[in-house]
Amino acid sequence: MAPSQAPSPTFTRPNAGRIRRTAAAAVAGLTAVALLSACGYGSKADDKADTAATVGDSASGGSGAKLSADTVKIGYFANLTHGTALVGLQEGLFQKELGATQIKTQVFNAGPSEIEALNAGSIDIGWIGPSPAINGYTKSDGKSLKIIGGSASGGVKLVVNPAKISSLDDLKGKKIATPQLGNTQDVALLNYLAGKGYKEDAASGAGDVSVVRTDNKVTPDAYKSGSIDGAWVPEPTASKLVTLGAKALLDEKDLWPDKKFVITNIIVSQKFLKEHPDVVEAVLRGSVKTNAFIAASPYKAKADANEAIKKETGTALEPAVLDPAWAGIDFLDDPLANTLQAEADHAVTAGLLKKPNLNGIYDLTLLNKVLAAQGQAPVADAGLGAK
Repeated sequence: MAPSQAPSPTFTRPNAGRIRRTAAAAVAGLTAVALLSACGYGSKADDKADTAATVGDSASGGSGAKLSADTVKIGYFANLTHGTALVGLQEGLFQKELGATQIKTQVFNAGPSEIEALNAGSIDIGWIGPSPAINGYTKSDGKSLKIIGGSASGGVKLVVNPAKISSLDDLKGKKIATPQLGNTQDVALLNYLAGKGYKEDAASGAGDVSVVRTDNKVTPDAYKSGSIDGAWVPEPTASKLVTLGAKALLDEKDLWPDKKFVITNIIVSQKFLKEHPDVVEAVLRGSVKTNAFIAASPYKAKADANEAIKKETGTALEPAVLDPAWAGIDFLDDPLANTLQAEADHAVTAGLLKKPNLNGIYDLTLLNKVLAAQGQAPVADAGLGAK
């Protein structure tokens, strides 16, 4: 749901060449590593309960020839913005492409733990948000991972208590939650507030608007108790708050050129990519075919995603949350490389990050090969492709 009067966009399209806790006293020393190591989607990197990963105890293998690897280990979140992974695994679309090569899955609650697993070889390929992908790349000096494809765009909203906030001009003096210091939604809110002329201390969240870092799992309770007045959050948290009486005041996609911005990418270990390109290509074929399935059969895909979430978490999303949340996410193959750089630039502008060198973070060679075989146009890397 967009506001009746859209605000002037504060995000600008970058050119082709060009993201938890921390004591306020340490803000001057923040670096890409120190900040972005905390950047998951609503998970706390310093909280064992939140960063623990669930290891899939079953390995599946289909019929047909085995590729160059006996097994491929895939990581993702039990989250609607990771719907490509959820639906593709549920429908067997990845396994069909992999033949007799087995799939082992690992489910994560935080981006940092997924990056650690990739670096340790516990997973080979993962669905992950832009902030931890940037962190993993910069922390390793460009040696750990590559972004090899896109997966999802959108699915982020500013939702507020309508009794306290009736328009975007009412934010001053209010308490607005984000999932985590420096995560993608936190950066987006700080960038938006800066564009509106509000003064904020990025590290503490203090300022004209109080930015309250609150885990997505407890944000609904924080809203019900009145300890926050609204939240800039991803789905399904945004839709959950709406069921509690909140109003969707702004859809973040309205701030971006073409209404698209990256929320989920596909990454791969550089070692695995080098040793098993055929396996990586098969996973990308499965991803492209899954996104096509989602577009052609949205109701079935939505049910698949919810069933996968129920398997992993024990609880399915209720229709009042699932339906609007799913509708707010666009599943696509394009990694929207321009917006990845823009999100990093916004973190720099907000004072959260020293400008990272993202040159070489993308390798879209195999994705474009898959797209060509499907009769689709290639996607661009915004000048950040493999060197």
